[in-house]
Amino acid sequence: MSIDLENLSPEMIQVAVAVFLIRVVIWVFYANTIRRTLLLVAPENRLMTPNQAWLLAVPFFNIYWNFTVASRLADSLTNEFYDRKIAEEENPGRAGGMWYAWLFLLTNIPLPPFILITIFLLSIIYFIVYWVKVSNFRNLLAEHEKFRNNS
Repeated sequence: MSIDLENLSPEMIQVAVAVFLIRVVIWVFYANTIRRTLLLVAPENRLMTPNQAWLLAVPFFNIYWNFTVASRLADSLTNEFYDRKIAEEENPGRAGGMWYAWLFLLTNIPLPPFILITIFLLSIIYFIVYWVKVSNFRNLLAEHEKFRNNS
């Protein structure tokens, strides 16, 4: 299947640009959740700086960076939960983050359409699940911080 870029209608180009921009905006909100979570982690427990989370919004680079974030964020949270003596799963969020990273990688490989659509739908599901899980960890750290400050 070949796409003739010269004969694309202006509407098709507008739709493609709109979809791309919506994806980037979603990645920016996702990166901000990661950044805000890392801000609640003590600097000595972080394996990445909070501002490195913005690299998740860079198209194509984020294919690689999703793997790095899943690993480093899980290790940073493990360190922080250990220091705060919070009972939480080992390697918090790593499995979901890695599943999302692999599925996102596969969606960027040219595959037959029925396989690509299936992988794309799975990647959206894992993306949402991972994002919610990271947000829950951020809320847990914020609540613990309030509790520590009131004591």
